[in-house]
Amino acid sequence: MKRLLSILLAISFFSCQEEVELPLATIDGLIPVIEGSWTDNPSFNQVRISLAQDYFDNSDELLIQDAEVSIRNLETNETTRFEFLPQFGFYKPFDPRSVARIGESYELLVKWNEQEYRSQGTMLEPPVLDSLTFEFREERVFREEGYYIKAYGKIPFDEDNYYRIRVIENDTLKNDRGDYLLFDDTFGVEFFSQGLELNYSFEKGDQVRLELFRMNRDVYEYFNQLVGLLFNDGGLFSPPPQNPDTNIQITQGSGEILGYFFVGPVLTESIEIVEEE
Repeated sequence: MKRLLSILLAISFFSCQEEVELPLATIDGLIPVIEGSWTDNPSFNQVRISLAQDYFDNSDELLIQDAEVSIRNLETNETTRFEFLPQFGFYKPFDPRSVARIGESYELLVKWNEQEYRSQGTMLEPPVLDSLTFEFREERVFREEGYYIKAYGKIPFDEDNYYRIRVIENDTLKNDRGDYLLFDDTFGVEFFSQGLELNYSFEKGDQVRLELFRMNRDVYEYFNQLVGLLFNDGGLFSPPPQNPDTNIQITQGSGEILGYFFVGPVLTESIEIVEEE
């Protein structure tokens, strides 16, 4: 009798469960997403503009191709204008020789659909990236067997230590949610001179390029929040998905704006995994 009562209570419990769907905000109107980079390397200087989509929208991205885009040097008032290149899907400077210079500040200006958007950033001095090395390592805790790369360099700055590393393996950018390699000086920066090991296992014959960016704090915080959003599984104990805080302002018109404007130096270094002697 007690066993039957337990079964009935269990059935009653499960019959009372309901599936709860938490409502997510939907996009109302056209919200541009601006992703701009202005560095000391012409290859990285570009602005990409698209329209925001709902969180679970898997349709193709909508690019904005008819905006007016320019970057102005706030010290010299020199203006660099951009053009949209459909073969790449982003805007590039008309003059490819235009680059950011250390110690100078820049303003991005985007005009589109009777709206005006602005953002500013300062070109900081680059750290030192000396070399890349590789070593074969046996399987470890949270590390599979393979070749591991260490980056050696020096960070001589007492402030504004906000960095991002991108890794390109055989011409393919590692761009999953776990590939946003961000670090600051919270726990010091001495580890960089001792060799910073990348979290990837490589094989013989792989060609690897590392890109090191020094960022202003507002852009660093943007990417930190973006990583949190990408790791949000939508579970019961996860916070509601929220867009990262942009450093772009609306200076004419109304509505919303998403994205970031990055100004800073970039260092690159490449290595090929070959047979060890």
